Amino acid sequence: MTNMDNEQKKKVSPIAWVPTLYFAMGMPFVVLNMVCTLMYKGMGVSDKQIAFWTSLIMLPWTLKPLWSPFLEMYKTKKFFVVLTQMMSGVLFALVAFALHLPSFFAITIALLAVIALSGATHDIAADGVYMSTLSTDEQARWIGWQGAFYNIAKIAATGGLVYLAGAFIDSFGVTQAWTIIMLIIGIIMVGIGCYHFFVLPGGKLKSEEREDRKDLRSQLHELWNVFVEFFQKKHIIYYICFIILYRFAEGFVMKIVPLFLKAPRAEQGLGLSEQEIGLCYGTFGAAAFVVGSILAGYYIAHRGLKKSLFSLAIVFNIPFVAYTLLAIYQPESLWLIGGGIVLEYFGYGFGFVGLTLFMMQQVAPGKHQMAHYAFASGIMNLGVMLPGMMSGFFSDWLGYRMFFILVLFCTIPALLITWFVPFTYTDKK
Repeated sequence: MTNMDNEQKKKVSPIAWVPTLYFAMGMPFVVLNMVCTLMYKGMGVSDKQIAFWTSLIMLPWTLKPLWSPFLEMYKTKKFFVVLTQMMSGVLFALVAFALHLPSFFAITIALLAVIALSGATHDIAADGVYMSTLSTDEQARWIGWQGAFYNIAKIAATGGLVYLAGAFIDSFGVTQAWTIIMLIIGIIMVGIGCYHFFVLPGGKLKSEEREDRKDLRSQLHELWNVFVEFFQKKHIIYYICFIILYRFAEGFVMKIVPLFLKAPRAEQGLGLSEQEIGLCYGTFGAAAFVVGSILAGYYIAHRGLKKSLFSLAIVFNIPFVAYTLLAIYQPESLWLIGGGIVLEYFGYGFGFVGLTLFMMQQVAPGKHQMAHYAFASGIMNLGVMLPGMMSGFFSDWLGYRMFFILVLFCTIPALLITWFVPFTYTDKK
């Protein structure tokens, strides 16, 4: 490590870059995963198409392990973070203009797929910066802030931006409203990229860490070793199953919940407008999620991850009971609906922190820490993507009420596998 890097670590506090880094990580993922479902719903696209295609374009977050080792061979982690943030911002602007074209759905899905590729690459590099810059103790200390701001992006997108879209729809119409929203997202991403160009901790080139440059054959051999070493880790098969199942039920509801909130009451939905949905997410959900994420960080720091993990998994899965009750009773009170969303966001914020820290401290450690964490997070997203692709079919087939009851059964394997999950590395607490 160079003297410049050491000086930068001393000068730049994590508070200056951890929140913005993970906000920028969350924004593209949440927009593609949730906001676009409401956008396409308002523009007349069918539920099956929305659920299938907005799930399929998330594939890069699953496949990112295939190129993550190359990010450890070339340039710096900071370089890829800034580049992908800028690229995503420009692409969101292109999506905004493509909404006015006759074949807007096909074109925008293609652009969003490229954004997904950029966003997945950004995640690899961002996590690399986090893990290589901070010690193990610092990672635990800042994990709550990391999770909080990742999901503050979720609140800002599904709350603030969706609410704005509802207001703009009344004034400008559906297409123009979503054009403005996509442009706002693009400006945010470019702005964060410019900020990180100056404040994000750097790092030297991987080639500079070697005494000599390796040829392509040696690099491919190293890449193969990265994959082999990952699958040689102790308990890795169990860990893969655990990572997939922990968020499996969430994968089913992620696409359907916004559609359920917006669907007419005659179709077992709650009949909310975009403004009401944005209000619920942006007010009720915002505070609950931030509190849940930060409390989870301190909760784990106090008790240790091993003692905390099962209770985190329980809290993570409780919100699915709330949505089942909402689907059965279809309350008209925005306070009751908002209460369900509060439970969802608190549970999600509290429980997701445990999975993130588990992957960092039990799955990723080793010579290729950044690449192996990318493998784990890619597997995690596969566990969300596959049920997401099927969710539209099941919700149409069963109706929202029976669909959410099905989701409750999907939480049982997650709780069982969490109870028995082994720890490879000693938990300090």
